[in-house]
Order: sequence, then C-alpha cells, then structure tokens
Amino acid sequence: MADAGRVSFQDNHNTYNQTTQQDSRPAMAERKNSTPLMPAFMVSAPGKVIVYGEHAVVYGKAAIAAAISLRSYLLVHFLSKSRRTVSLRFPDISLDHTWCIDDLPWDIFATPGKKRSYYDLVTSLDPELIAALQPHLDVVSPDAPEHIRKIHQSSVTAFLYLFLSLGTTSHPPCVYTLRSTIPIGAGLGSSASIAVCLSTALLIQIRALSGPHNDQPAAESALQIERINRWAFVAEMCIHGNPSGVDNTVASGGKAVLFQRIDYTKPPIVLRLNKFPELPLLLVNTRQSRSTAVEVAKVGKLREKHPAIAAHILDAINDITATAHELISSEDFDEKDPTTLKTLGELASVNHGLLVALGVSHPKLERIRALIDHAGIGWTKLTGAGGGGCAITLLRPDATIESEHSPISPSFSSDQDYTNSQPISPAAPSNSNSNTNGLITPPVKKSHKRTFSRNPILKSLETKLANEGFEQFETTLAGDGVGVLMPAVLMNGSGEEGGEEIDQGKFLRAEGSEGIEALVGVGVGALGGLREAGGGGRGGWGFWRY
Repeated sequence: MADAGRVSFQDNHNTYNQTTQQDSRPAMAERKNSTPLMPAFMVSAPGKVIVYGEHAVVYGKAAIAAAISLRSYLLVHFLSKSRRTVSLRFPDISLDHTWCIDDLPWDIFATPGKKRSYYDLVTSLDPELIAALQPHLDVVSPDAPEHIRKIHQSSVTAFLYLFLSLGTTSHPPCVYTLRSTIPIGAGLGSSASIAVCLSTALLIQIRALSGPHNDQPAAESALQIERINRWAFVAEMCIHGNPSGVDNTVASGGKAVLFQRIDYTKPPIVLRLNKFPELPLLLVNTRQSRSTAVEVAKVGKLREKHPAIAAHILDAINDITATAHELISSEDFDEKDPTTLKTLGELASVNHGLLVALGVSHPKLERIRALIDHAGIGWTKLTGAGGGGCAITLLRPDATIESEHSPISPSFSSDQDYTNSQPISPAAPSNSNSNTNGLITPPVKKSHKRTFSRNPILKSLETKLANEGFEQFETTLAGDGVGVLMPAVLMNGSGEEGGEEIDQGKFLRAEGSEGIEALVGVGVGALGGLREAGGGGRGGWGFWRY
C-alpha cells in the first residue's frame, strides 16, 4: 500500500512521484490542491469467443475459449486533491455517476473479517457489504428505464465493491471512463473485459502489480495476471451472480483456455493453451437478441426426450474439443502449417453442425453460414449460446490477401496504421436493429501513395452481409490479454518518443468502435486491420505475457 503522503508508479521508462504533504507556502499549497496527483493511464482487455464446446460444457464436457482483439478500454484520469470525488463514466451504456469518496461505506469494508487484501482469493460476495452499497446504488440513473437501470446498477455494484475492497479513504480523486469495441449482450465477454480493466486499474493504484515490461520473467507475469483475474472474478460475481470464470480468465491472460467443470461443487478445470495460434477471424453479429437460459433449456428438453441421441451429440462435441486440444498441445504442432488451420477449421464446421442438431442455431446464423460457405473463404460456426448472437469464421490464408492497384481508387494505404480489430460493415439499414455500440462506418480512405485493395471475394461477401443488416468485424483470435498504457501517451508509430496524449475529451469524442481503435487501439496491424501473429502493437502499450 502506498504511503499516505506519497504516490508513485512506474512505466517502462520513468517513475512518477507526487508528494502530497502540505507546504507552508500558500502558493505551493494552492498549486497542490489544483494539480492532479498522478498522470492519467489506460487499461485494455479483450473479449472472447467459444471456439469449441458450447452447450456440451454445461454437462461436464470440455470447451475451448479464446481472446479476440475487440477490446474494452479504461482511462483513469486523476483530479486535484481537493475534489474528493470518484466518477464512473461508461458512455456506451449512458452511465455517468459521481460519488463523494468520504461518503462511501469504508467502515464496514474495513471491519475485521471483511477487509480483503489484494492477494486474497474471494469466492463469494459478502451480503452485508452488498447491503452497505445499496444506498449508493439507489441514486444511480433514477430516471432510466428499469432494464437500463438494472444494467447500470450491476456495473456500479462491481465497481464500488472492488473500489472499497482494494482502496482506502485516502484513495486519490479520479474519473474512470470506459469505452468498448465489444458488442454488448452478444456473448463476447464484454462484462468480463470491463471487469478485468477495473481490477487492473485499482490494483495498479494501490501498487499491487509489477510491470508489465519486456524482460519480466514469465512466472512473475503469471502472478500479476492471477491477481488481476481473482478480482475480475469478484466483479463478475457482482454482475452475473454465479459466473463460470472462463470469460475473465481469457480477458486477463489472453490466448486461449480449455475449460471443464465436472463437479459444480468444485472449482472448474482451467488449462491455459499458450500454443493456440493467433488466427484471422471474421466475426458476424446477427443483431438477433437471444437468451442463454432459453437455449440451454432447449438442449435440456432434447436430453429428456431423446437421451441417447443427445448424449451422442454432446459426446461428439467433446471429441471435437479434445481433438483440437490434442493437436495444439502436440510437440510437433506447427501453427504455420496450412494443414493446421484446415484441421481447426474443419473441426469448427463439424461443431456447428452438431449445435444445429441440438436445436440452438437460428435462421440468421444459418444465412450467415450459407453466404460464407458460398464465398469459400473459411469455416464458420455459431459461438456461445446460439439462438442469435454471433457467428465466427476462421479465415483461409488467402482470404485477406491484398492486391496492389491504382492509387486513384478508394483504398487503404500501405503505410497507415490500423488496429487489429475494426468494424467493416456499412451502417445498417434503417429497418435493422440498432447498434448498441454506436458503430459508424468511416469514410473510405484515399491515398496518393502505394495502395492496396481487398480480396474481391471477401469484399463482395462483406457487402452482402451488410446489406442484410449484419454487423461485421475482422479480428484476431488468441491474442494478448490485459494491457496497460502508462502514462496515457501514445508513442509515434515509428517508435519515436512523443506522440499523442489521451485525455477525457479526446477519449469521449472518439466515435464508435472505429474511432476508439484509431485513437487508442493496442494493435498497429497488417493491411485490413489484422495484426500478424506475434507482432508488436502500438508503441506504449505493455502486456503481461507468459
């Protein structure tokens, strides 16, 4: 825990210190009261998809989940010492609330037996602590519709529970501003991504984390990820009640995990898959709302009516997961071998067929699969509960190949920086569902330099999907987990010192997913926004890797 009179933190190059002890000179005292205690910093964490094993995992089978390069971003901006307030801003869901730090229920959170240390393992929420938060939840978004207010209050519960568990009354005044490029409510782990961002930021502020830096030992990096993940799970409990833990585990550590819960009275088996390859992925959101509970119930009814058939289907899904795990874990595994991607893709396609047999697909998912299969660009399956939500496609190696062409055509410039996760669909037709993330289509960029056009088959597919109201993202599978930008200054793309300082105004003005990624995105990618496997990101961002 930091000394009461001194706050410090480190990035890869500098140590920042701010003495808060009172000075006898009035001018100095006034300056201290008007100057933020620390420079702003940012945290980012990825969303996730289920690659293999949906629904079978409910019945004790294994599943594989992997990070995607759609991410949430948290900006922590410090206020002057005299402000004594803390604010949570999440414009994507219209949440904006400020509390007086001194009015929060610190006493009960500090009670012996209830006070937690940053290294503690918390597996359940304390009902008395939740009750103590209630007056501070009741004042949040009082005029919002009930379903919106419920979302706001669950988010605030997670934030305040962590804030009071990890902090003290001397916590510096600050504003936590969240933006996300992850579609909300689409089964992509958006809440876990946000939970990881909040956990990381608060642990950084109490100096409970070291790094990240390039020469950090793997074991030390793993310890930091574990601390982040433990508190992110607490936030997930505040939001979901009884989460599996797989979403926050993927959002914390990135890459992929094998997850299995044989006995619900015991913790699940979570095995990190460090060798899971980073792969180009097309993610398509049907914009069709769905209920996980309803889809799980469908499978339950099938098991009751046709137990033997349902058992064979679930066993077959488990065999797919096991085959993928065996392939990735083998000593001679070569992620660059074309047959590797083909095998993983074929397994995904078969997995989808089995999910169709369980009755959890949807006409919109089947339409997406038909269009992509006709284009021949990859292997497609639904991801998550089904019944709507999203489909994922493992893209064939030639699907994203760019070809050089005349610079007078609309195009992407070869030397412009693009993130490794960007929306590619035009604005949805007026009769389609609204986009909760406010995604917009950027104007087509033109360049007078050497330029490239997209694969015409992929381009044609994108147009067809967009015309039918589907939201599309080209993203990367199994990339980095939580990252930190400290201070919140982006280095130039060339790696030179300097760059752009990120403040609240710039962050809030960024329009939609494209604007957020253009401003603060962690990846500077290859053409089309896909970062090469193992490649670097935008200068300044650091990641714990192990």
